[in-house]
Formats: sequence, structure tokens, C-alpha cells
Amino acid sequence: MLDYIIVGAGLAGVCFAETVLCENKSFCLIDGGSRSSSLVAGGMYNPVVLKRFTEVWKTKEQIDLAKPFYKAIERRLDICFNHPMPLYRRFASVEEQNNWFQALDKQNLSSYLCPELIYDKVLGVRSEFGFGEVKETGYLDAKLLIESYRSFLDSKGLFENECFDYSELQYTSSYVEYKGIRAKNIVFAEGFGLNENPFFNYLPLDGTKGELLVVRIPNLKVNFILKAKVFLIPLGNDLFKVGATYDWKDKSDSITEEGKDELLEGLKEVVGLDFEVVSHVAGVRPTVKDRRPLVGSSEASSAIHVLNGLGTRGVLLGPFLAKALYNYIENGVELDRDISIERFKKNNN
Repeated sequence: MLDYIIVGAGLAGVCFAETVLCENKSFCLIDGGSRSSSLVAGGMYNPVVLKRFTEVWKTKEQIDLAKPFYKAIERRLDICFNHPMPLYRRFASVEEQNNWFQALDKQNLSSYLCPELIYDKVLGVRSEFGFGEVKETGYLDAKLLIESYRSFLDSKGLFENECFDYSELQYTSSYVEYKGIRAKNIVFAEGFGLNENPFFNYLPLDGTKGELLVVRIPNLKVNFILKAKVFLIPLGNDLFKVGATYDWKDKSDSITEEGKDELLEGLKEVVGLDFEVVSHVAGVRPTVKDRRPLVGSSEASSAIHVLNGLGTRGVLLGPFLAKALYNYIENGVELDRDISIERFKKNNN
């Protein structure tokens, strides 16, 4: 009997697989059709809500865990997918500068925000009011991470490339069985595909569609992430990722001209250089109405669990939530109410 069946090989599923692997637990990961947005995600991470200059929920705990977590995977797979680099928040007005300085007075933010504004001129970037530098930032090449991790598991016989068939799952209070595979637990980490899951489709996973561009800007020489109306991530070789849109109505993975136009408008507002659009992708982020993740166990069986709702901050949340769910299952550590699906149970107010 295995310890775990994991369903979904996006960022959430990979983080949980790495967590149980490090704990020497037996498992298999199944994925062939989950609607993971991780493969098309921007992958940016930062400890501050840059629109309002407020701290991200439990940001220090997330950063302290994520750094060694991803480093261990890089060593295991012999790849480099984590790219730490500073983030420059472009100010559009004096008012935004003032808001920055007010945020510096907050104890939990002072270690992430640099007190000196940056007025260095960057060729082709409009920056009348300068920039504020955010520390502990960077981006993850999520596509490289996920595809490499899947290949690694496949080479070990731990990956099944197939769409999960819920009708084939049998369960008791102490184990599950799926197509002859018996395990003590099953963890569903399916992203927006959770809405098709009969055990957890009552949860308010709303989903927010995001579109991204990769553009080539030969004359833009920056070694930082630029955040303005859009974000601009340098990928090397004159390539930059531009994102992202937020659409709460369209739940498809299709790219749109409206999304492309919105991103190009934001890019042109900041960068006055010639560029070429190289690619355009879209995906639906697993977002929740109260902006908190979904972690916990099904009422149908204590062997059936969910790890979802990573939203727009999955890079830092993934390792943190995977550890929380593991400790909940294996050690009986109570889940924080902010992430527990208990907050949506019918008998809760």
C-alpha cells in the first residue's frame, strides 16, 4: 500500500510530491488532464502587495521555507529554474512615492522595501517619478520545474500520464483504491479542474483567467523585474515576459485579442522601444473568493484531501501549503483557519 496518490502535476502537486519524497513516503502522481495554470504562469514572487503596499499573508514563513525547498529540487534535478532578482516598482505619481514611505514605517514591511528611491535612467523606460526597490523577489520558471519534475518521477515509475476518472475511486475512512493502486491517502491538487471534482466541487473556487506575452526588446537592458501597469520579467536573450491580465468572467484557456491589447497598452505606457511579440498564452488561476487557499479533508473520507487555491502567489504558497497539509495528515497539526476548508462547511458561519 502506498502512502499517497497525488492527482495533478501543477505547482501544488509538485510541491506536495517533493514534500512527501523528502519524508521518504511512497506515492504516485497522476496527471493527464488537470487544468493547471502553472505551465503558463508568470512565476513572479514577492513579499509585498504592490498595489496597496501591504504585506502578503505569512510572507516571512513562506520565504524562509521556499528558498531551501526550491534549491533542493534544483540540486536533485540538476537544473536552474529559480531566478532571484530585485523588483523595481515604478512610481506613476508623487502620491505613490508617499505611499511607499508610509509603508516603510510598517515593521513587517521595512525589511523588504528599500528606503532610497531609485532615479537611475534606464534606456527606453519612462520613469519620471523613479522606482522603489523590493527585496526577496524573483521569478520561477514554472514550466521548466514542472516538466522536469514530471520526467524525474516518470523515470522512477512514480508518474501516471492519464486523466483521473473519479468513478474508479473506491474509498473507506482509512484508505483509497484507484485502478488497483491502494494508498492511505489521496491528495487532489488539480487547479481550476477542482470544479469537476465530486468531493470538493462545493468549494468556492472562482478562477481568474490570466494572459501573458513573451516579447523581444533588443535595446532594453535591465537585470530586474519591472512592475508598473504590467510586470516585465527579463528572461535573457532580449526576451521579456509581460503580464498579466485578470478576467473573472472568461474561464477558458483561450488567448484573446482583448487580453493582448491590454498587455501591449501597459507595455507601451512604460517602455518606449521597438519590440516584437514572440508568444501569447493564457490560463485560469485557481483563485478563491476570500483570497485564501483551500486545504483540508473531505467529509466523505478522512483519506481524501485537497490542496488548491494557490491563486496568483503560488510560488511562495506551494511549499508552505504542502508542508501544512502533510503535517495535518501525518502529525495531526491543525490547519490555520485562513487556509482550512472548514471555513466553508455548512455548519460554520
